Amino acid sequence: MDHDKALRRSKEGLQSEEGPELRKQVQDLSLILEKINLTEYITYLNNPRRLLLLNFGVGLVRGLGGAIGATILLGLLAMFLKNLVLLNLPVIGGVIGELVELVNAHNGY
Repeated sequence: MDHDKALRRSKEGLQSEEGPELRKQVQDLSLILEKINLTEYITYLNNPRRLLLLNFGVGLVRGLGGAIGATILLGLLAMFLKNLVLLNLPVIGGVIGELVELVNAHNGY
């Protein structure tokens, strides 16, 4: 019985002055939810297999990118150190020369 009264009051409230404003707010909220693809996100979260596979792929790509980036940076650093040795700077050249020799020995050059 109380439920019927509450339902009648809510219907009356929608027909009063607040009705059009409330209806507009609900429509605006609906448009916002469509723009942010909330339904797709909820579907994504409800599929654990897809979630695991996608996160595994993202982790794999991040790791590979980090390894490639570190390789490039270390290669550039080695080239810079070799060029610094060629300048024959007194103190720095000897230390860097030893470092370059260690790297070359490790790589088999």
